[in-house]
Amino acid sequence: MSSAVPLLALTQGDPAGVGPEILVKLLARVPPADAPDVLPPPGDAWGRWPVEPPWGSRMPDRDAWHTLPPAPGGGGGGTGESWRPLLVAERAALLPLCQPLQELAFDWDRLTWLDAFPTREALAALPAGAIPVLDPVAAARPLTFGQSGPADASGALAALDAGIRLVESGVADALVTAPVSKGSIARHCLPSFKGHTDYLAEKAGLERYGRDYLMAFLAPDLQVALLSVHLPLTQALAGVTGPAVVEALQCLNRHTGGSIALAGLNPHAGEGGLLGGEEEAILLPALEEARARGLDVHGPESADSLFARHRGGEFDWVLALYHDQGLIAVKTAAFGLATNWTLGLPYLRTSVDHGTAFGLAGQGKADERPLAHVVEATLGLIERRLPRGRRGAGA
Repeated sequence: MSSAVPLLALTQGDPAGVGPEILVKLLARVPPADAPDVLPPPGDAWGRWPVEPPWGSRMPDRDAWHTLPPAPGGGGGGTGESWRPLLVAERAALLPLCQPLQELAFDWDRLTWLDAFPTREALAALPAGAIPVLDPVAAARPLTFGQSGPADASGALAALDAGIRLVESGVADALVTAPVSKGSIARHCLPSFKGHTDYLAEKAGLERYGRDYLMAFLAPDLQVALLSVHLPLTQALAGVTGPAVVEALQCLNRHTGGSIALAGLNPHAGEGGLLGGEEEAILLPALEEARARGLDVHGPESADSLFARHRGGEFDWVLALYHDQGLIAVKTAAFGLATNWTLGLPYLRTSVDHGTAFGLAGQGKADERPLAHVVEATLGLIERRLPRGRRGAGA
């Protein structure tokens, strides 16, 4: 593989969820390097194509699909190859999918199981068409799709730790994570576990959310960061303070650049104090301080119309004040099209915007197209491109 060809480490997520399936389907569906520039009809060699996805015919449209680069070839960076996968997944999670995915046009012999932690040079020497797979557990075990138990929680964490090692060592250029079950990991392995974002940040030595790292979402016409993430709403509202807002605005600006709109907390952004005083007491002074530090910030803006204005191009970014304020907008406007991007890590990490979907796992029904959009966005970020606005030098 050429050193210029990005290598993405793709982790399995919870092995009892849809993560393993969407990884396999992604690699089966991406058109080969010499494919004609047309969409595949249903039932051809690229696999089955649903007549109408749940969110309508917008996803993916022809242009969105074909911005995803050609399928990985083999070692040496062959003609047309523009990225390479390295799966971090258990045999116990992938091989049971042969039966439910038997109609999928995928050559399972392409999976090349690695005997040891790889080097970039070893991966480059693999035969053409090989897809390297690192089993983070390397142990045979039974697996029940849809039911996450102790071994599944442990396997999810093992895959994540291996993925971290791959990007920190420079073997991989980015880490792309399939969804884990926060509840399963917290129940069976790590009671303090709140999700990928905080876990990765702690492993990287980052101390404080907002100041050191942020959760952000990229969609075709939305770019949203969150002041707080997985907190009860009462705690999230108590965390809306001037210093926290300034720190988050600075973090967002440091890693992305562009204009940032700050969402208001109250209806109509407080209506001049009539509907709440937090905007005048907390948010306006924070914005003034951020402007004094050279940031291009606006607001506080009424959240009921802010995201529509953002989609229209008025701002490059929105900083939402709590999880659902931002994510309801993202997932309503762009469900399956959004990429979760962790700002502040010493490496690039992205993820899908959906969960483990245990009810679909192991049945051949999971949709890999959201993951395809994540890969597309990740390759753009490697090239320092954002869907909108610009990235700062520190990104």
